[in-house]
Amino acid sequence: MSANASTPGSAPPSPPRNRRWRVAAGVLLALAALAVAATHVATRQLHAVVIEALGPRASLESLSIGWRGVELRGLVITAAARGWPARDELRAERVRVLPSWRSLVGRGWHVAKVEVTGGYLSMQRTRDGRLRVLPALLESRRDDAPAARGDAAAEPAAVHVHSVVLTGTTVDFHDASLARGPHRLRLERLDAQVDGLVLPALDQPLDVELSATLKGARHDGSLSVKGTLTPATRDAKLAARARGIDLVVLQPYLLKVAESGVRSGRLDLVLDANVKSQRLSAPGVVTLTDLELGSGDGVLGTIAGVPRQAVLAAMKRNGRIEVRFTLEGRLDDPSFSVNDHFATRLASGLAEVLGVSVGGVVEGVGNVIKGLFGR
Repeated sequence: MSANASTPGSAPPSPPRNRRWRVAAGVLLALAALAVAATHVATRQLHAVVIEALGPRASLESLSIGWRGVELRGLVITAAARGWPARDELRAERVRVLPSWRSLVGRGWHVAKVEVTGGYLSMQRTRDGRLRVLPALLESRRDDAPAARGDAAAEPAAVHVHSVVLTGTTVDFHDASLARGPHRLRLERLDAQVDGLVLPALDQPLDVELSATLKGARHDGSLSVKGTLTPATRDAKLAARARGIDLVVLQPYLLKVAESGVRSGRLDLVLDANVKSQRLSAPGVVTLTDLELGSGDGVLGTIAGVPRQAVLAAMKRNGRIEVRFTLEGRLDDPSFSVNDHFATRLASGLAEVLGVSVGGVVEGVGNVIKGLFGR
């Protein structure tokens, strides 16, 4: 009998391949269990961070912790009593924060995704032109910052938010900087996604994509922005589009107190902005259609500083007014102002189209641009 023959009743040895598969399966199960445990620990830690970050003026209907993250329902951050134009600074039907296990092995906090559904945000431009957004969170943190200066241990850890997704958000923009008094613009059905957010440095490129509806008096318009932006350096490559914006809701920016009103009209905008090493290049086109003006002062009436009769003649002749322009300059040059440059370029193009003097148009369009985008 051969020495290699199996004894009766004994099982044959397991093939090496089967043993390798069992070892691999065991390793995979161990890694899966480790990933689940790490995610659970990260979620528990994230819960405490979320509660602290919301601040004292926040209220919640419910907060739950699951294996997939922290979910907040009925989030409300009420406004301070001092002069805020809306009852709440922020509302959200649901906020889901999904942690990343990288928070356990890397520096700083890592959040895989923040999803906001059914949100509301109020923003304010003050009389002096300063933009305020979420003062309960942002301004209170800024006020507390001097106490921590000089103490390296007090510096907050970086927060890496890999993706922020907004669905069905409403934004109220309250502008108190206008001579005619406060004015509100409303964005509805705003859907947005921002990827690559690093706080507080904001020194990494963000992928930005958003779309929204700008509510009008007679019809609604659409807005969209897509591209990349690095807030710390201001490098950007953004494509902005506006279509069918109701000129009636822009009247406070178009008119001086003594000017005639806009009965109806639509504004379209195409703007491709590129900023590299502080140098801006942004070609664009503004188109006005279906423009009807209110009763004016005859040949002396104006709209945005432009002779009313020239505007009406151009609309009657072509049915539209189209103005092409290009913004160029260095953002780090103290003498360069995007608003003023935009006003000058747009006014020059408008004057050329209408065949009028550019002097008065610059002043009129300048008021519009500064009103819309800041002083």
